[in-house]
Amino acid sequence: MFNRHNFFQRAGSTPIIPISAKILTIFISLILLSNFMTNFMSLQLSQRQIINLTNTVLVDRLKELYTNAGSQYQLASFSHDTDAACKALEVTAARDFALPNSLAMGIDRSGKILFRVCANPDMSWAKWNSSTVLDELNHNFEQGITQGSVRFASPEGEYFGVYKYQSDWKCFLIRAELRRDTQRDTYRVLIIISVVIIVLTAGFLAAGILMFNRLFASIRKINESLYAMQATSRLSLIDISDAPNDDITYLAASFNALSSTINNLIGIFQKFVSKDVVAKAYEEHTIALEGSQRELTILFSDIKGFTYRTETLGNEIIDVLNVHYNKVIHCVHEQNGVIGSIIGDAILAVFGTQKDGVFKSKNAVETAWKITTETAELRKKMVSRRAEIEKMRRLSDAEERVFNAVLLDVGVGIDGGKVFYGNIGSEEHMANTVIGDNVNSASRLEGLTRVYHLPVIVSSYIRDETQAETGRYHFYEIDTVQVKGKTEGKRIYFPYDTQREGKEEEQKYQIFENGLSAYYDGDWNSARTHFLECGLDVAQVFLGRIGQEEAPEAWSGIWIMATK
Repeated sequence: MFNRHNFFQRAGSTPIIPISAKILTIFISLILLSNFMTNFMSLQLSQRQIINLTNTVLVDRLKELYTNAGSQYQLASFSHDTDAACKALEVTAARDFALPNSLAMGIDRSGKILFRVCANPDMSWAKWNSSTVLDELNHNFEQGITQGSVRFASPEGEYFGVYKYQSDWKCFLIRAELRRDTQRDTYRVLIIISVVIIVLTAGFLAAGILMFNRLFASIRKINESLYAMQATSRLSLIDISDAPNDDITYLAASFNALSSTINNLIGIFQKFVSKDVVAKAYEEHTIALEGSQRELTILFSDIKGFTYRTETLGNEIIDVLNVHYNKVIHCVHEQNGVIGSIIGDAILAVFGTQKDGVFKSKNAVETAWKITTETAELRKKMVSRRAEIEKMRRLSDAEERVFNAVLLDVGVGIDGGKVFYGNIGSEEHMANTVIGDNVNSASRLEGLTRVYHLPVIVSSYIRDETQAETGRYHFYEIDTVQVKGKTEGKRIYFPYDTQREGKEEEQKYQIFENGLSAYYDGDWNSARTHFLECGLDVAQVFLGRIGQEEAPEAWSGIWIMATK
């Protein structure tokens, strides 16, 4: 705690000596002389002109306009009102106009002006009339340069400013000032002030460097630590073990405390949102309502028989879920996936949001098998525990129900394709989400695992992408299904892991494929023979489906599901 009644503040029993006291003691006369001279001359040469000169430096407001353009594009996509979006951009751009002829505009690569707003309402030029500048912008764009400085002529004179390409609107956003506005009565003041400052600074710098090098040795050490943090973009602690007990050292100690708190908050934040959102928030220091169409892979995992387990375990189902999700979420993160949402007994994972998205489908399939493996291991442990108890006594009926309830089994469905991925909600509360038909498809594929008695079912999209990435998985077609709400059949596949199972088990799926081919062709007698021969649980579904009947007329091979 600080003792405010003493001249020197204290942190506990350690006095904090203000570094300003050290500096003032040595340089008070030089500082006073410098301030009096420079301030007096500045006032005499018109302080207002100096302020105007400072304010004429073009402030980069392009980032705000760029961000707002992205948001307005999303709104226009939903409302189909491009004119209103452009008007909103004009209003946003006009807010920060400081000079009489400040200008903001958006122009596409063909030269069409999407919007333009100028602080001068008498600006009369009606079209973009600088083809040379447009050619330069287009040339830079083709070279991969999407932002930079720009100059162009107008009826009022030469403009200079900055531009950035907005990919949503497919246009160049430009923020510029009229050069004439920034040059009035500034050069003369600038030259005089610069000469005075240079002369005085040179003298004081020579005298001060010798003393400051020794006095600020601890500050240099702190700065080195800060530079290292800036380079790595990660907060860490500053080494102040050998620093003197002044207020700069106390500032570093306070920074260390703040750094620890922020790292702790980031760790907590990361537990509630996906890794890519945390990384973006850390780098850009903001999270906006934004999103885009992306090519992603969606994994949906659900616990089978969850209603029975909830009724049996009551509140203890939460403990069981936490044990299960601890394994599942680790499997997802291990394969560079992110958790989209956790809904009771179901979990939605998204792959491809990070830089290594090229392997998204392979990673999703490996995650699916890791989830089923971890769940199977948990069941084995429970069976072993039961065997230990039964060596001493038999389980009661209530214990038997609990045992069956904790024997978790899961199904996993995987699909992929174009989806919307981003943040939705409001400025007060938002959520990172993934929306699209392929998300619903992954959920329905998970539901089919119960029908076909398989742990994992994937779409043709996953099969095609994974086969191109690795030869580890053999994708055996299971059926062609038309789910409720769809008008076309969709082929579904079982990703057989050649590293998990032996060749004998794979031969069963090969026999099943022969039966499925006969089933599609309408040769149900031959299909029955193959289904019986393979001995797989999934084959029993087809045996029950076709019975002893022949294929109906106009048989398409598509099985229409009556429920979702």
